[in-house]
Amino acid sequence: MTLRIAFISDAWHPQINGVVTTIENTCSTLERSGHRIKLITPEQFKTIPCPTYPSIRLALACYGKLTRLLDEFNPERIHIATEGPLGLAARRYCLSRSLAFTTSFHTLFAEYVNLRFKIPVSWGYGFLRWFHAPAKRVMVATSSIESDMKARGFKNSLVRWSRGVNPDFHYPRAKAFITLPRPICMFVGRVAIEKNIEAFLSLDIPGTKIVVGDGPQLNELKVKFPETVFAGFQTGEPLAQYLAAADVFVFPSRTDTFGIVLLEALASGLPVAAFPVNGPIDVITSDKVGRLDEDLKKAIAEALKLDARDCRNYALNYSWTYCTEQFFNNLVSASEGSKQPASKSVHRLS
Repeated sequence: MTLRIAFISDAWHPQINGVVTTIENTCSTLERSGHRIKLITPEQFKTIPCPTYPSIRLALACYGKLTRLLDEFNPERIHIATEGPLGLAARRYCLSRSLAFTTSFHTLFAEYVNLRFKIPVSWGYGFLRWFHAPAKRVMVATSSIESDMKARGFKNSLVRWSRGVNPDFHYPRAKAFITLPRPICMFVGRVAIEKNIEAFLSLDIPGTKIVVGDGPQLNELKVKFPETVFAGFQTGEPLAQYLAAADVFVFPSRTDTFGIVLLEALASGLPVAAFPVNGPIDVITSDKVGRLDEDLKKAIAEALKLDARDCRNYALNYSWTYCTEQFFNNLVSASEGSKQPASKSVHRLS
């Protein structure tokens, strides 16, 4: 069964994060299976920089053009990935035409907004409940996020859409790529307040701390932690080399819904040290591949004792093909309109 699938996302390049990685891999896997994908992102619109985070571009006055794009494509399935301007415009489009759609819950939006603008978390979740309420299904990455959403009053049909890793790109490589005192403790990701990087950099631990990435908090952290090596924004082969050359991956975030970079680290042979919170508790389910502890220093020390081969083998259980099959089977026919969700039938991607 070949379908026309519209995929709307406010998260896109130049952002490099788990949401963009998930969308790219899902869409490319669907296209290889013969489906037609209409990916609608800020690249197709006039944009402005997001306040406090200029690398995030927000689409301006997007409803008219989005309407034309969707009318021309005439999608059979519609998925709205984010709650930004494009997501709001797509939601309005679907409701005005009585078209059924699915959404996904990628980030702890309410917590992010609270950290950046001090808007109460309860207000943020009020907006999120309103945004997702008309969706036939809401896709979530983990069982802990599903439980949390139910506890916060989401009444939707919540379904699983996991994440994957490319083991042919992320794999163990030469440690000699980094010639600094070991152990090398590394964070890779956005250098932003919601990643809680300061909890890692403030630790008194042996060896070298390295931060790979860019973001609005970079200059502040450089000044505050001059002994830390800030490698800047990396992508492609250099990023894979940096990651594989470390000894432990430190993930101090308390606001991630999954953390694809955890899988990339494991596939590279790195054990993980993190707090026991949503995201890490769903990914690091074996004490052979990581340590989760409220004492992050203790978690790092224990993770350094773990075997790289166990980490690599664990990551191989996560494939983008399986994740994309989950996504595909969660979709609903746009023509369902205001009807109840159809019973699910399972399809395998060819």
